[in-house]
Amino acid sequence: MNIGIIGVGGVGGYFGGKICRQAAALGASIFFVARGKHLEAIRENGLYVGTSAEGEWICRPTLATDRIEELPVLDICFLCVKSYDLQTTVARLNGKVLKSTLVIPLLNGIDIYERIRKNMNTAQVLPACVYIGAQITDYGQVMQMGGACKILLGPDPQMPGSAPEPMLSLFQKSNIKYEWLTDAYPAIWSKYIFIAAFGLVTATFDKTLGEIMESEKLSNYVLSIMREVALLAEKSGVALPETIVDDSYRTGKNFPYETKTSFQRDVESPDKPDERDLFGGTILRLGRRLDMKTPATQELWEMLEKRKPYRELSHQIEKLINEILGDK
Repeated sequence: MNIGIIGVGGVGGYFGGKICRQAAALGASIFFVARGKHLEAIRENGLYVGTSAEGEWICRPTLATDRIEELPVLDICFLCVKSYDLQTTVARLNGKVLKSTLVIPLLNGIDIYERIRKNMNTAQVLPACVYIGAQITDYGQVMQMGGACKILLGPDPQMPGSAPEPMLSLFQKSNIKYEWLTDAYPAIWSKYIFIAAFGLVTATFDKTLGEIMESEKLSNYVLSIMREVALLAEKSGVALPETIVDDSYRTGKNFPYETKTSFQRDVESPDKPDERDLFGGTILRLGRRLDMKTPATQELWEMLEKRKPYRELSHQIEKLINEILGDK
């Protein structure tokens, strides 16, 4: 069995590290796709995984590479890249997946399945979301600090009712917590309501979660965006609890005062692309499609654009040029 971990950051490093740790018992070959000095360190020393409750270990994949072209055909593929790298990554994966391949996208976002299907017509793509707090702490090192460390996933909408036993068996043997759902979209939207609202507000105003919660003005922005997303879910036919907005807002009180969102940290880096399209862009597009106004999201999108111009397109062009040159 060939298992690919595409993107070995906090999420891919933790779950990929758990799978890689059990490679011999699984009878599997594990392939990591990473880049830069992080990749060099993994090649030289293996991937170090530290956790808050499961100890620490070093694992060595069958191959660590930055070239998807070097991978064999995959039986299982975990997509753990940022959303701005998703399209180019999926396009390059097409020759490495079959109809029977299981693709699990561990990205934030309510339209990830649709984004993948734009460039991938084969394989089984299982909608999913993940709850974990993990990040790269040094080259070749990943640390899990919090979160439930759990994957929630469901069947490919093109194949409802199917349950991928090889995947569920892999999770069990790798001691990965998971929940198999008949429909993963309510879980995906429930997470999105929280991360989109808090992500947009923290990034736009450069405030921590604690500062947001103690500010009536900023809290109202959070609640307004949550209500917009909840209404979009309803209009999209996704059933969420009636208390989803209040519950999601209260969750913000459970984080340390100084917590920053990953989207906020990306915006703070002037030369780094960010995922505003995943959060704000998705809400605005879906609102237009459903003929629904999303004024709070629109306002923050415009404010964020003034703070840091959107550069996803230039990032994609730059990445494509580098990949083309690297192929020669």
